[in-house]
Amino acid sequence: MGRNIILIGMMGSGKSTIGKLLAEKLDGYNLADIDEEIEKSTQSKISEIFLKHGEPFFRMLEAEKIRMFCKKENLVISAGGGAFEADENRRIMKENGIVIYLKASAEALYERIKNETHRPLLKKNFSVEKIENILKLREINYNKADYKIDTSDKTPYNIVQEILRIVNDRNSR
Repeated sequence: MGRNIILIGMMGSGKSTIGKLLAEKLDGYNLADIDEEIEKSTQSKISEIFLKHGEPFFRMLEAEKIRMFCKKENLVISAGGGAFEADENRRIMKENGIVIYLKASAEALYERIKNETHRPLLKKNFSVEKIENILKLREINYNKADYKIDTSDKTPYNIVQEILRIVNDRNSR
């Protein structure tokens, strides 16, 4: 296979969960969770980076990790929710893998992440409306992915099966 499988979408769409399961199912593939890689290399939580250094600094770190991991092969890459916003990140991801947008409704996202405290963009005025606003802004770029899977009412197992069908279909062409 060789090509990377890159998962994009909003926080709570399932990128990390699906990424782990998918990497386990695919022989020879490993997971690169961009947010986790940033936390490892900086020894700081994402929320701390946002707080201490601001979003532009975080986005710079994110772009570095995306460039680094997209150069490799046989990875399932879980990108941060805002990673696909930057033109350069989008170009690198699309050139180096199959980009799959894990889509979910604002309500589904809210239910999944309402009890999580580590999400920097949700610190203030956390609501379904806030998620809808972020989604509206990002959806333009999310829709540039190679594939889109609605995760709202699906189990992680079903989502992984759908991605495996996409990957197998592409490889049989």
